[in-house]
Amino acid sequence: MQVELVVTPKSIEHIYELINVGADSFVIGEEKFALRLACEFKKEELKRAIDIIHQAGKKAYVSVNKIYHNKDLASLVEYLKYVEKLKPDAIIFGEPTIITVVREENLNLKLQWDPHTLATNSYSCNFFGKRGAYRTCLSKELTIEEIENIAKKSSYEIEVQVQGMLCMFQSTRKLIDNYFLYNKKEDYVEKYKNNRKLFLYSKDRDERYPIFEDSNGTHIMSAKDICAIEYLDRLIKSGVAALKIDGILKSEKYITEVTTIYRDAIDLYYENFEDYQEEKNDFYNDIELIKPKYRDIDLGFFNKKTIY
Repeated sequence: MQVELVVTPKSIEHIYELINVGADSFVIGEEKFALRLACEFKKEELKRAIDIIHQAGKKAYVSVNKIYHNKDLASLVEYLKYVEKLKPDAIIFGEPTIITVVREENLNLKLQWDPHTLATNSYSCNFFGKRGAYRTCLSKELTIEEIENIAKKSSYEIEVQVQGMLCMFQSTRKLIDNYFLYNKKEDYVEKYKNNRKLFLYSKDRDERYPIFEDSNGTHIMSAKDICAIEYLDRLIKSGVAALKIDGILKSEKYITEVTTIYRDAIDLYYENFEDYQEEKNDFYNDIELIKPKYRDIDLGFFNKKTIY
């Protein structure tokens, strides 16, 4: 089987675009139940999105990877019952709450595990695999060697994010609101509420870290995007089942263009490996050309160990 190209659409109309350029599967969901979606799909939009995706012969994954508290459980159960009726190809979870609800409510839902920073070894992948998660999205802080080793030793599917931002920090506190209130700038609270064009600026490094608030709290993102297209061959050879393009804080046009480049690279890898080897640097250069202003790309942690 070919490696799966997973994308995060920004709208119903964007789904059509991404289908046309070769995306294999789509991550969608509602902010109340999921973290850092590229776009929120409310219940009726979710139904329409899944119908469109399935009509095209593609896969739809509903993200429910929020960290849940007791007060959230009643609405979570209701939501998962609704999602089951829509027949998604899987739901994406981050902690065992979802496994418990699915089992207790006897829901017919396939599971993918995406705990952000916790999927760092094959034992964890196999642990959750035995409890129903047929796929794990590995943590973004792993080197290429670690990814290859985990893929080799995991008995279940592995997904790797190859493009997009990383979340560096999350707090349920409204840090932006609190900052303005502390500085007695109450007028700014409403002005910048839900604004996704704010940055933390590091003068020493000359780097801008996107920061935004939503109903799940405050999120600080990486100053650079991962772009691991040059390791496409190693990831596929290692047995990685899916490659994810995360489009949070990106335009529809940019996500579509990046998806097109990855689709071309993947297809060429399978059709003519020698030509792929000759052209793989060109794919990286193509992404370099369309990157947003003030937003560099690099290999993230693929070539360097994370120091916690």
